[in-house]
Formats: sequence, C-alpha cells, structure tokens
Amino acid sequence: MVLAILALPLVGFWQRQAIFDWWRLRSYQPTPAIAALATDTQMTDQARHMFYVNHPQLLDQVETFRSSCTISEQTIVLGCYQPNQQGIYVYVVKDQRLSGIAQVTAAHEMLHAAYDRLSSKDKEYINQQLEDYYKNQLGDERIKETIKSYKKTEPDDLINEMHSIFATEIASLPPAMETYYQRYFKSRQAVVEFSSRYEAEFTSRTTSAKALEAQLNALRDKINSQEQALKAEISAINAERAKLDNLRSSGRTQEYNAAVDSFNAKVEAFNQQVAAYRRDVNSYNAILEQYNSIAGELRSLYGAIDTRVEATTTQ
Repeated sequence: MVLAILALPLVGFWQRQAIFDWWRLRSYQPTPAIAALATDTQMTDQARHMFYVNHPQLLDQVETFRSSCTISEQTIVLGCYQPNQQGIYVYVVKDQRLSGIAQVTAAHEMLHAAYDRLSSKDKEYINQQLEDYYKNQLGDERIKETIKSYKKTEPDDLINEMHSIFATEIASLPPAMETYYQRYFKSRQAVVEFSSRYEAEFTSRTTSAKALEAQLNALRDKINSQEQALKAEISAINAERAKLDNLRSSGRTQEYNAAVDSFNAKVEAFNQQVAAYRRDVNSYNAILEQYNSIAGELRSLYGAIDTRVEATTTQ
C-alpha cells in the first residue's frame, strides 16, 4: 500500500495529459455546429478528441473574435489556437460564396493543437518531411506566397504553419505525409475540397480581372495612338480644306475641281478612322464595366473575411 501511495505522483505525472483531457472534457458537450465541423472535415476520433479538448468556439463578431485571437489588427485572421490546449476560435464568415472556410479553419487549428502534442521523435520526423516537401516538391504558387508571408510574420512557427497548411490545402502529398495525416483525417480530401471550393471564388475572379486588365491596357494604348493619329489627320485635312477654299475664292476652279476628289477620299478615310476609334472606346468602356464589377466582387469577398478591427485601405 505504501508503494502504491508513493507511486501515485509518478503515475499522475505520466498520465498528466490524460488527466488534463479528462478535466477539460468532464462536462463539455459540443454544440451541433461544432460537432458538424468535426464531421464535415472527417476528423478521426483522435483529432476530434483534441478538437473538443480545446473547447472550440464559433464567433461571428469581429470585436469578440479579435479579443479571443490577440493578433496584430493589421492581419486578416480567421481562426486561432491558444497554446497548451487552451482554446480554438473560428470566425464565422457569413458570405455564402465562401462556404467551407470554417471547416478548413477548424481543421487548420486542430492541427496546431495536434502539433503541440507531438513527441520529440514524431515532431522531428514530420518536420523533416515538411521541410523536404517545401524545398523540393511544393509547386503551388499561392501556397508559396503564403509561406513567404509567414516567414515575415511568424518565423518561429513556420514549420507549425506548414503542418496545418499542407494538410488542409494541398490535394496530393508524398505517401509518407499522407500516411502521417491519416491519424487526423479519415479522408483528408474532404478538407482540401472545402479549401479548393472557396479559394476558387477568389482565384477565378482574380484571373478574370487580370485578363480584363490586359485587354484594357492594350486598348488604352491603341486608343491613345488613334487619338494622336486623328489629331494629326484633322490638322492636315483642315490645312487642305483651307487650301481648297482659297482656290475656289481665287477663281482657280480647274485646280479646285482636280483636288476635290482626293480631299473627299481623305475625309472619308478620316471618318472611318473616327468610327473605329469610337468602337474601340465603346469596347474599352464595356470591358471596364466588367472589370469594375469583378473588382467589386473581389472587394466584397475580401471584406467578408476581413477580421481587422479597423480595416486599412490597400494601395
């Protein structure tokens, strides 16, 4: 009995994580919305357990969300994990075009909690896998830009962020990494599909906007060139018109008649150039209207995910 009593502290230390989890979950009951996030993202029992241990919350008010996720106000953030299993918070994006963003955010933050719990051996293993993939196999330019941003804002947590980003946003990973992530997802593709769906809302519009911008730039150059040519042409026509008027007023009818056909041909060509110019201007205005419409949609989408307390205007 004495030995058993003496062993209790050792057992308690060895099982401290299980005791902590029991304490956190002893009276916890996930809301239907939280349980749906775990189900939608195909979390395994192990992942769902870690997710619930962190008492995840869905917050739909920017001020409340930012008070829970104390990150620079100038950063757009949609979720956060408080270290040592002290909480997961997910911002509710109301724009239906971005449905799925809460699922991806929930999975992303759960993976931070998972990374926090990895043994030194497991962490060393997955860190090596993540770094190798990033340096030698990552081809997605958007993900590369995201990692580059984290290098500036969170350099100490770069590998941790890779651990969450690669799992939730990249469709195909090396076999070793796929096997590793099976401990957290029954089907990782379920999360990636959510990510791809809402990212497409941004990328499709951005691609269209860039294509329209290229057309606008080309038309603008053409219109500017046309304007210069028309100015030069109208000056030449006006000079020739004055010359013809002088011939007629001087009674030099034969010379006047000989020059009229050539003058009229130049006027006709000028009028055709003006018509072409007007068509191009109309085309430019129509494309500009499309561009402004898409730009407005993009501003609306970014506005829906802007969790900064005081939004700043980009240059």
